[in-house]
Amino acid sequence: MVKTQNKRGLGRGLDAIFGDINPTQQSKPMSEMAEVAITDIEPNPLQPRTEFDEDALTELSQSIAQLGVIQPITLKRRSDGKYTIISGERRWRASQQAGLETLPAYIREVDDENLHAMALVENIQRQDLNAIEIALGMQRLIDECGLTQEAMAEKVGKKRSTVSNYMRLLSLPSEVQLALKEGIISMGHAKAIAGLNTEDQIKALKKCIKKSLSVRQMELLARKINEAPKQNTSNEDEEYPETYSHLVDELERVFSENISIKRTKTGSCRITIECANDQEINKLLMRLASVK
Repeated sequence: MVKTQNKRGLGRGLDAIFGDINPTQQSKPMSEMAEVAITDIEPNPLQPRTEFDEDALTELSQSIAQLGVIQPITLKRRSDGKYTIISGERRWRASQQAGLETLPAYIREVDDENLHAMALVENIQRQDLNAIEIALGMQRLIDECGLTQEAMAEKVGKKRSTVSNYMRLLSLPSEVQLALKEGIISMGHAKAIAGLNTEDQIKALKKCIKKSLSVRQMELLARKINEAPKQNTSNEDEEYPETYSHLVDELERVFSENISIKRTKTGSCRITIECANDQEINKLLMRLASVK
């Protein structure tokens, strides 16, 4: 027999976000605590999280074997006597590896629609997600649960402006999204890049990575790009020899300003170093003096 204990709240967890799923049934507790047999627990087939780091899972399993499960998982009771995981599949998997027979769990009375929404929200609130994974989770809440951005912001406990910033990331080129997902750039870098025209975003990403720009430097670069006059020369998209790119790379080792090289109609070339103000010119003079 499963031993249960009534539990009115889960702190700032799913109860605090969703409240009482069935407010008309006041006699029923919002949740109850129980020790549930691991063999009676099954994962949510619509679980948003599809990949589990095996090394991290092994480490958690070893910790559980020594200390037990500190944070209970959250389950939905089914009509067949089994339970579906709302949150905590990783702890359930690690507990299986550790050889545990039962797990402490919060038992929730929820319908399938709220089960899916709760699983998505719990997934978004994980600490190890990158910005793109969070944005994708938010998009799933909107698409699959019929939420507006305002309603979704309330569900995940974030400001409306924060949600908008995450959602904008999904419109970035795949190269920028991949760099953000792999931790090569931060969300701050991505936000600055998102403010550029599509044709400038990849160029800005390459410069950001090559020069290891800080978020502040990336913001300044994006501002310069947006403020620079657009050139409509016929040879703007001409493919230059590799020596031209090599020359720019070498110059950028010394100067941090935006450097460009253009070939004229006569075959000569023009090297341009952009300086936004007199202060940047003074810095340029100081660097020139240091390399003499």
